[in-house]
Amino acid sequence: MKVLRRFVYQEMLLAVSTVTVAFLGLFFFFDFIDELGAIGRPSPADPKLLYELRHALLYVALQVPNHVYEVLPIAVLIGAVFVFARLAQGSEYTILRTSGLGPWRALRLLMGLGVALVALTLVAGDYVAPAAGKAAQLLKARFDGRVSMGPTGAWLKERPQGREVSVNVAALSGSGELRGVRIFEYDHLGRLVARTQADLGNIESDGNWQLQQVVRTEFHAQGTQAPRVNTQHLDTLSWPSSLTAEMVSVALLRPDRMSTLALYGYIEHLQATGQNSQLYELEFWRKVFYPLSCLVMLVLALPFAYLHFRSGSITAYVFGGVMVGISFFLLNNVFGYIGRLNDWLPWAAAAAPSLIYSVVSLTAFGWLVLRR
Repeated sequence: MKVLRRFVYQEMLLAVSTVTVAFLGLFFFFDFIDELGAIGRPSPADPKLLYELRHALLYVALQVPNHVYEVLPIAVLIGAVFVFARLAQGSEYTILRTSGLGPWRALRLLMGLGVALVALTLVAGDYVAPAAGKAAQLLKARFDGRVSMGPTGAWLKERPQGREVSVNVAALSGSGELRGVRIFEYDHLGRLVARTQADLGNIESDGNWQLQQVVRTEFHAQGTQAPRVNTQHLDTLSWPSSLTAEMVSVALLRPDRMSTLALYGYIEHLQATGQNSQLYELEFWRKVFYPLSCLVMLVLALPFAYLHFRSGSITAYVFGGVMVGISFFLLNNVFGYIGRLNDWLPWAAAAAPSLIYSVVSLTAFGWLVLRR
């Protein structure tokens, strides 16, 4: 059994690695083509700082871990289909079956490899890809001048001492400096009592925000009369806050580039401050279920070992595996949008594609393997 396991695992790992490298080469080429137009462009903050070829190559290389996370389940399916189809075509799998490799033993054999691939996908998507993605964003910010999350920036909330504070950060510079900070403070009745606007800001280690070039406007209620407005122009202002630099950087990152722990912590912050966390909850559950799709893909590929191939027909089945893998990737994204539009439970929307393909793979396994 050890010899059989070693043989199957070597064939599988070689095929999956080859498909993964092919996909990564394709993505690397497309990403590099997208960066060619920016090579030689000066930074808005420092005209002497040029975006060179080495910067473009480093930026594209830092996106590779995220591509590994995205394509690994598809590569597992294509590689497994190729291996099983080739073994069936050469009657090697028939020899393995006569040697004692029954359907359930083959399924258990694949589960061992599947667990290792799930762990690899989890590490790539939860640790390596978020760190590399953040480094890529900061590298790009050195030449673009900032990291921004759309035209409105990032919004955060906190509730200190019975009040409610809404904070908007337009962008984050490559050195971690806050750009375009706006702070709105409300009393317990929901009335605006102060507005603070700063061009620049830094978050100190003690939690205080050191704001620069500040305009602070305070509104003092006077019964039924119009509130008295007091405006101050300050060079610097120290503003105490529980919002950390990690929270701000997480809010400026795309949800699909965040780690599971970062998503969980940010979801708790959004729920504690009464904000909508559906988008981040959906991405959290997708992070949980997506690595498990490697197991689903292996089970889906197993029936190919029990088909009868003519000479040269293996290519069509490999192409079918490619189409199934692409359809899974598309369905995974489509269910995310459908879940948000119809207000589905985030875990249900995230788990639906894996459950659908699990049913399909087990049905194919039962019909082709057990009954035939």
